Amino acid sequence: MNRKEFLKASSIFTAATFVPLNHVFAIQSDKKIRVGLIGVNGMGWSNLNAILKNGQVVCTALCDVDENILNKRKTELADKGIKVKTFVSYQEMLKGDLVDAVIVATPDHWHCLQMVDAVKTGKHVYVEKPIGNSILECDVMVKAVKSSSSIVQVGQWQRSQRHFRDAMDFIHSGKLGKIRTVKAWSYLDWKKTIENKPDTAVPEGVHYDMWLGPAQKRPFNPNRFHFEFRWFWDYAGGLMTDWGVHLLDYALLGMKASDPISVMASGGKFADPNGAAETPDTLNVIYEFEDFSIQWEHAIGIGLGLYGRSHGVAFIGNNGTLVLNRNGWEVIPEKDRMEAIALQKPKDRGLELHMENFVEAITRKDSSMLNAPIQVGANIAAFSQMGNIAYRTGKKLYWDRSKRRFTDAEANKYLAAKYNNGYKLPSI
Repeated sequence: MNRKEFLKASSIFTAATFVPLNHVFAIQSDKKIRVGLIGVNGMGWSNLNAILKNGQVVCTALCDVDENILNKRKTELADKGIKVKTFVSYQEMLKGDLVDAVIVATPDHWHCLQMVDAVKTGKHVYVEKPIGNSILECDVMVKAVKSSSSIVQVGQWQRSQRHFRDAMDFIHSGKLGKIRTVKAWSYLDWKKTIENKPDTAVPEGVHYDMWLGPAQKRPFNPNRFHFEFRWFWDYAGGLMTDWGVHLLDYALLGMKASDPISVMASGGKFADPNGAAETPDTLNVIYEFEDFSIQWEHAIGIGLGLYGRSHGVAFIGNNGTLVLNRNGWEVIPEKDRMEAIALQKPKDRGLELHMENFVEAITRKDSSMLNAPIQVGANIAAFSQMGNIAYRTGKKLYWDRSKRRFTDAEANKYLAAKYNNGYKLPSI
């Protein structure tokens, strides 16, 4: 997506796609949307509970390769009077007409295969962020959605929250003056480094080969399973693609920007050099644009970040700085150049808004009204991947926007995730 295309997409988002929580659907239907959940632990469960608050939705199926969690969730739904069919194989769940839409909330290395398979069967999809575990996967997923009639929403739920939108309106008003630097960060003391653990037998009820899927074959290790998978390159991209996709998404939106000129990174396992994680616990990334830069930094095990906030995005202008995060936004003036604005706190629930937007887009059969369509998810996932690739190569990298490649051969080796065990990147 070039700058002109991004500006057009951004204007569409600003003008038309935000849907308030109490919006009443213009189109009513007696037929409820049947939803299936793939990946029932953690965020997947939160997603399902959020979408079930919408009266036009019913859950009919659950799928997970860990039957222990799967049966637990089935029981929890049954206690609420919701009866579902359970599956270990998501391909089996996609067959027939049991579900109209699916939520994909599995580890990152599965997102591309599962979303593509779902749209090929005509299902609508809510796919968790980051949409892919490589830049090439993101490109394939965009092609798959464009060649289908499916409605696909990406789990960038902050795009549906009002105070984030208000902050963007203020930035685009020009009141901050020339913005030369944008800083985004995630300092999370509640996410800890992980100690080395020995390989073990596969727990009973876990279909481990199915969990690995296209990832490299390895013995089972609890460090690589469930929540901790995100710290290993086989399955995810660490904090850069976990929180980075949320916060850097707004850095790009605020600056009406897309592809950088260059990217460089520095960091490492500074908190726990001998720990089990592969991804860096400390990282700084600088993205170069024509007349400004975007900077990312993260630290695991530290809670005090920039401006006294554990996470956020700061737009640093000549007249003042706007600081934005999930707790609200405020403006800190540059001496006497503008008025301060006190913290504007959120008054709604972003995830529920996001799910409501997804449901209405399905009901209206109109993907143009989505707050986070596939291209938005692809842009920011690729952008975050660039930071990781710069870190892994240790080089300042230059991005060729027209070719969707770096000018460095070593860096281009990281554009595609390696598929193993007979799996192949989908062909569209």
